[in-house]
Amino acid sequence: MNTTSKPKILVSRAIFPEALAELEQSFDVISNQADVVMTPEALASQLAGVSAALVTGSERIDAKALAQAKGLKIVANISVGYNNFDVPAMTAAGVMATNTPDVLTDTTADFGFALLMATARRVTESERWIRDGNWNQWSIVTNPLGMDIHHTTLGIIGMGRIGQGIAKRALGFGMNVIYHNRSRLPEADEKACQARYVDKETLLKEADHVILVLPYSAESHHTIGAKEIALMKPTATLVNIARGGIVDDVALAAALKAKTIFAAGLDVFEGEPKVHPDLLACSNVVLAPHIASASEKTRRAMIALAARNVRAALAGDKPPSLINTEVFTK
Repeated sequence: MNTTSKPKILVSRAIFPEALAELEQSFDVISNQADVVMTPEALASQLAGVSAALVTGSERIDAKALAQAKGLKIVANISVGYNNFDVPAMTAAGVMATNTPDVLTDTTADFGFALLMATARRVTESERWIRDGNWNQWSIVTNPLGMDIHHTTLGIIGMGRIGQGIAKRALGFGMNVIYHNRSRLPEADEKACQARYVDKETLLKEADHVILVLPYSAESHHTIGAKEIALMKPTATLVNIARGGIVDDVALAAALKAKTIFAAGLDVFEGEPKVHPDLLACSNVVLAPHIASASEKTRRAMIALAARNVRAALAGDKPPSLINTEVFTK
């Protein structure tokens, strides 16, 4: 008789049933298929009894969450971003932190460009216009008029994998691509993207469309505020697929209302899932509920990578996308 017990793991949010069943073959799984967001107290209680956890951005992993989690070896984020992780606190507790890079790059870049197009060409605004019964006749000048994308200048702030993917998509539209990043790309990568490095102020002044793809940190908080928006062209658009908090949503709403810039497209928000009421009142903003990676194929791949990270850690191997590498000891 085999009395070996399976390691106990937590899956903090609902995942595809097949993925859950696969995990249950190897682990004693505490699941949350009801998809109820845990309170910090409930999360801490669950972490106290498991060896690993698969979580999402709705779960804050900090010193308080880890205080009683003495047997916890790894927390695997089902996301490329990890601003829900207090990485120093996790490292101090000896808990490995992982994310899911690469598997969502193209899907997220696709959505970033789709949001750019919807914003510049007023796609959702036009739909509302029809639904509200405003299409009484075709007109050259009164139907919703947008801004061109082709042969304009695209400014990308944050030139990692996703930013480079967006730059390459822009080439098909004949766009001039400029970018700003913490560090300049190697020459070969710049050539592949046909992108030119500039400082942030130059980018904001020159770009017809600005898209944000940088990771969130204390340093990147409110990278775009009233001062930065004032540098942009009145015909410019601003798209944020990075993280809430990178844009000052209150300042952006005021700028949209005053038509300081033409329009904005947002997939992320400060304090999401709550959205600032001033943004909801603006007609010249396209709003999406943090869905840049939301294709079924990609979400399945993200869960699979998170699971591989957990399996590796609990087997004593280095997880494939380990963030705090100093914690790993073979």
